[in-house]
Order: sequence, then structure tokens, then C-alpha cells
Amino acid sequence: MGYSSYLKELLRPLGLYDLSDGAINVGELEAAGGVMDLLDLQLEDIQREMLLTTAEGLGLERIEDLLVHKPRPLDLKHRRAALAALLRIGNDSYTLAAINDNLAGCGLNAVVSETEEAGVVEVRFPEVPGIPDGFDEMSRIIEDIIPCHLFIRYVYWYITWAMVEEKFPLWGDLDRSGLTWEALEKLVR
Repeated sequence: MGYSSYLKELLRPLGLYDLSDGAINVGELEAAGGVMDLLDLQLEDIQREMLLTTAEGLGLERIEDLLVHKPRPLDLKHRRAALAALLRIGNDSYTLAAINDNLAGCGLNAVVSETEEAGVVEVRFPEVPGIPDGFDEMSRIIEDIIPCHLFIRYVYWYITWAMVEEKFPLWGDLDRSGLTWEALEKLVR
């Protein structure tokens, strides 16, 4: 039911208005109701966009404008989660769990772990062999999240010779595969 119908039903019990079709009062109520319907749609958009959990467009863009880094994920759910993680970064975000939560929330497939060396942490990229695509951007985000007094050691993983021998028992098999060295070193699955 639109606002014009609502206004008619609201005024009908008073008996002061001619609410039959074609009456001048009905035209006024329909015009006012139409404007109120448009206003209602705009208010719905504003309500949706003002909360991170429901925003779909302009609200997310405005939050991103406040941040140094933009989230990497493309779909809506992950974009919201990344923005929430970036907004959570504060003075109490320096525990290992909080740092890893922030990295995951930013859409980075990176895990930070402590080392035996004081002041040194390692960053690994699980499920991503070699140096991940977009590493320069990722490293800037990682270095903004990890406290600046810590040295960051990036750890990458590649195929081992044992794995190469398992996949390609003969050198001829490897030659026929047509793999480049870069493709071969990331062939861990």
C-alpha cells in the first residue's frame, strides 16, 4: 500500500473530504503520497548504505575513502568483511590473533607467525606457491598492519626436486610438458 492509499484511509473516518475518484482532494492526496513514496525509497537507501553490514554501494565507497588501503576482495560479502577488519585496526590490534584476523579481513591470504628470534615475524602465503600476484600491494598492507618495530621475513614455498621427480619420472616428460621455469616452480599440486 502506497502513501496515497494510506493518506486516504487515514482521512476517510473524518468524513470531511470527498475521496471518490476524480475528486480534487484525491489528486492532492495522490500527489503528496507519490512524493512520500519517493522519499520512503530514498530513506530505505540511506538506511541500507549507512551500515557496513547492509551497505552495497555508496556507503562502502564512503568508508573506503576514509582508509589508506582499499580491500582486495571483489564480492560484496568479502568487501564488507575487509572494511570491517580495516576499521578494527587500532591500538589494541597488535596481538598475533588480531593481526592475522586483520590480514584475513583485508582479503589477504597471509598468515603471520612468531619466530624464535626477538622482534622478527614470518609472513607465509598458504595455498599460494611462490610470490603471490599483487605482492607489492599486499606487502604495503601487511607492513601497515604489523607493528613497525618488528622485522618481517616473507616466506615463500616452491616445488621440491622430489616433487618434480614424482610428477616427471623422465627428463623427456618434463621437456614435453612445455612448462616454463616459473610455471614449474609453482607446480606443487
